[in-house]
Amino acid sequence: MNTAPPAAHPAPDRATAWLRRRLGRAVVLSYAAAVLLPGPGVWLRRTHMVPLGEVLHVPLHSAPALLSLVLFSAGLQVPVRALGGLLRSPRALLAGLALHLAIPLLVIPLVAFLLHRTPDSDGGSGLITAMILIVAMPVAAGATVWTGRGDCDQPTMVGLVLASTLLSPLTIPLVITALLPLLDDAYAGTLTTTGHHAHGGFAFVGVVLPCAAGLLCRFALPASWLNRLLGFVVPVALVGSLVLTYVNASGALGSFLTHPRPLLLAAALAVATLVCLLSFTLGRSAARLLRLDAPAASSLTLACGMNNSSASAVLLTTTLPDKPHLLLPVLAYGLLQKTAANRVVRGRTAPIS
Repeated sequence: MNTAPPAAHPAPDRATAWLRRRLGRAVVLSYAAAVLLPGPGVWLRRTHMVPLGEVLHVPLHSAPALLSLVLFSAGLQVPVRALGGLLRSPRALLAGLALHLAIPLLVIPLVAFLLHRTPDSDGGSGLITAMILIVAMPVAAGATVWTGRGDCDQPTMVGLVLASTLLSPLTIPLVITALLPLLDDAYAGTLTTTGHHAHGGFAFVGVVLPCAAGLLCRFALPASWLNRLLGFVVPVALVGSLVLTYVNASGALGSFLTHPRPLLLAAALAVATLVCLLSFTLGRSAARLLRLDAPAASSLTLACGMNNSSASAVLLTTTLPDKPHLLLPVLAYGLLQKTAANRVVRGRTAPIS
């Protein structure tokens, strides 16, 4: 009989588990750091030339590089073999993808109607632009972390993240183009340029390729190598996601502190709250109409409400560097969707009295 004690978990695994349990608080600390010490974040937002030899200098953009790291880690952790059952019964997957396209077309016109009735000189077009870029993004890879914490349908969640990411080069420009008429001419032109950038390379190079590279490594590497890579990449990517949050927040909050605009901040919070609430509510209602079981319903709800706000922020900072105020609703939505996801997961795991 083997009486040896069980092997201790490797230090990277313990570090990853420790950070995941405190991820919500860590995100709040990233925002606080952006308020109290925005300088390093503003510096990281700039393009830096990295010398390769004496002649060649390669431009490095910190935010897209960090986003690629986070998405590579997400792809590396996808349990693809667990998707077999989902493909045999794809109702939740197909419903999630349909809702992912439909919700922006339902929610954003309502928000635009409400904003056009305010005294804002451009009818809230700036805020609407930011929200369009949020809801057009694929399902956030971080949603799988929340389903892993609760009694949710993990294969459904993984399938929705993977499918929405792979389809994003088509869906992002499609959603942006469909919602352009809601904006005034100046912001419509700006968003058209952003849509061309997304179609021309951002969605594929910045979103799909890193995730696909992670999937390829998971398929190709031997188990021992894969475990070592996971033990290194996953905690580094978690830290990278927090640094990315700090970098994005530094750009928006640093500009806000220099030129305070309390009404803009209040409007950004109100709009982000409304879009987040409507997205989660529509996802929950659709799950009930489809009569999905409770785990699949929770995963569908999370997928409807959790969009990749980090990708939205990176797209904004790379294509619209002169409009840092547009990051305010993006940052607010990023924090609100994590709060809402926590409520969904806690609702699933709460004991029945």
